[in-house]
Amino acid sequence: MADSSAPESPVDDSAKEAPAPKPAPAASGLAPEEGFRGWLCVLGGFICLFCTFGFLNAMGVFQTTYQQTYLRNYTPSDIAWIFAIQLALMWLPGPLFGRIIDTWGSAPVLYPCSFLCVLALCMVSLAEKYNSLFLAQGLAFGIGSGGVFTVSFVCVGQWFVRRRGLAIGIATTGSSLGGVVFPIFFDRLHRERGFKGAVRYTALFIGILLAVSCFMVTSRLPRKKWNPDLKWFDLAMFKNRQFAVYTIGSFLVMWGLWAPFNFISSMAVTRAGFSPTLALYLISIINATSVPGRIIPPYLGDRFGHFNVITICSLLTGGSILALWLPFNYHPSHAGIIVFALVYGFASGAFVSLLMPCAAKTGTLETLGVRFGTYQTIIGLSNLTGLPLMGAILNRQHDADFGGLQIFAGVTCLLGAGLLGLSTLFLSRTQKTWKV
Repeated sequence: MADSSAPESPVDDSAKEAPAPKPAPAASGLAPEEGFRGWLCVLGGFICLFCTFGFLNAMGVFQTTYQQTYLRNYTPSDIAWIFAIQLALMWLPGPLFGRIIDTWGSAPVLYPCSFLCVLALCMVSLAEKYNSLFLAQGLAFGIGSGGVFTVSFVCVGQWFVRRRGLAIGIATTGSSLGGVVFPIFFDRLHRERGFKGAVRYTALFIGILLAVSCFMVTSRLPRKKWNPDLKWFDLAMFKNRQFAVYTIGSFLVMWGLWAPFNFISSMAVTRAGFSPTLALYLISIINATSVPGRIIPPYLGDRFGHFNVITICSLLTGGSILALWLPFNYHPSHAGIIVFALVYGFASGAFVSLLMPCAAKTGTLETLGVRFGTYQTIIGLSNLTGLPLMGAILNRQHDADFGGLQIFAGVTCLLGAGLLGLSTLFLSRTQKTWKV
């Protein structure tokens, strides 16, 4: 996501100084902050994230289904690559999509990427082989959802300055709600219409919602000329120690963050004797509790410092994996795994919602665009490699012992939390306040 925030200050100042109740700064040509169009954009962003990130949050449904059906001859690591590329493509093309949005507005990204999401799911309903599923669900849907995801964050961020945290927090709850709805929606249709029918109905559902969102999500900034000299990725950013430590810490937490989303259903069936339906509903439970996790901690971050809150939430994320999930690999408990899903959903949802606001605080406004581009690239690489690594660990343990991947996920999250705490210390010394 590029430098869409750069011109905000003059807009705010002119809005305060103008005597009219609804100022429209003529010099910049920007629409007033917030208002009906701003909140309509929030609603559209909510729908966009519901259909893209929310659908990806239900990846465990497909991991379990593929292991039991079409891809039963493939290892969990092989199957996990489909979802790893999806997650990576939510972040990696962000600098390109952000530049296009900042230059020409939301339509050149939102419209084709929405169409690509629907087309990709239609192709998934026709596919039965690994290569076809990888190209359709991993690559095509990943690119499409990455574009829609980026449009949502950039455009909502353009319309809101003073209450940006609240606006983005509301929009991101769409991804959590999608993670609640899609496992239940897909499971019911799967039993009634079969896998292919369920995917087609899901494509229709997502297509209708994304078509509606195209009329809601608009760019606030005027169009401008393409700047070929603007950097996309700059390793010099890592000379800033607080940005470098924060980025590495985020990489480590994101490395292990998706383990429960992808593997908890398989573990519940294999180790804890859950019914397939109840096992899939665990993903909905995780996403349900991530809804308050995406609203309450960011609100507390506005009062007590976003870095302080994200550090605590990353500690809870790693600690819950080791303390509340790992033991049930050896002593199965239905109630225990459900409690873990509740705690983990809240903590992980808070972490994800605070990633970008904290990245914005690690440098100056002048370097915001290139800093976001550099940060998103590193996070994309983390998402690309984390799930396949954990799938390979599971395969080495004969696809039955989940202890290895749980330890990997928990330890990487805790190591990342330590680095986030260190970056908090660096930033607090720089700004001479503990509220960072």
